[in-house]
Amino acid sequence: MKKKFKLLLKILFTIAALWFVLHKIEIEKVGEALSLADPLWLFLAFLFFNLSKIASAYRLNIYFRAIGLKLTEAYNLALYYVGMFYNLFLPGGIGGDGYKVYLLNKHFKSGVKPLLQAVLLDRLSGLAALILYGCILFSFSDYSTIYKGSSYLFLFFAFAVFPVSYLATKYLFKRFLPVFGSTMVWGLAVQLLQLLCAWMILRSLAIDNMELEYLTLFLISSVVAVLPLTIGGVGVRELTFLYGLNFLGVDPTLGVTFSFLFFVVTALSSLMGLFLLNRVEPKSSSFENP
Repeated sequence: MKKKFKLLLKILFTIAALWFVLHKIEIEKVGEALSLADPLWLFLAFLFFNLSKIASAYRLNIYFRAIGLKLTEAYNLALYYVGMFYNLFLPGGIGGDGYKVYLLNKHFKSGVKPLLQAVLLDRLSGLAALILYGCILFSFSDYSTIYKGSSYLFLFFAFAVFPVSYLATKYLFKRFLPVFGSTMVWGLAVQLLQLLCAWMILRSLAIDNMELEYLTLFLISSVVAVLPLTIGGVGVRELTFLYGLNFLGVDPTLGVTFSFLFFVVTALSSLMGLFLLNRVEPKSSSFENP
């Protein structure tokens, strides 16, 4: 009942957020922008989004190897896409991360605690890269000119992210310290690929000015979307663009359209996990652990 109640709240919050956003913009303009979107740029955005997920799956496998779990990259990637499918299309169930922990512990007896730590650190390394890029872009965007001295503050936050992450890993997750450097580099690569994906969606909509501001809002919305408030981050991303662009006195219609297209790219990519469900049951050719 508790899980059903949480799911109901998520659905209601998602619907309310979308209803609010759609009543603050001109829906006709959204339809017009979608009809004029360049399909080639959208295809490239889809490609780079999936490259980011392949890099993210590789990073997660580094954490798995740190706890003695040796999965082939092919099997780990299939499991990663299945997790994406669970996260987006089955939000009321066990969830993508929970499913991976359950399945790997069931078949490989790796222990729930180390698996949870690996999955958690994988998320945190991605969040650290998001914060770093977000703070840097914010410092050079128009947002930094609104509050005097804010650019220096956000640059400080950007360069403090990795020292703080290192200390947290050293004192709270010591067994993962040897892979700290490599996982953080892959975390930066993952978010850079996502930024390129976002930039390509902007190009598909012929948005060639205020790119820094749009990308800053994209990173902020990605951080907000991590919070378990809505289904797949739908609603909170649109709210971020609505208020973020209004704050600069800019019509938020294209920002909301951008957010919708990013969700479509995410949904199509996550849907591929449905076709990999029957491949994540471990077989002798899928993993290295005995």
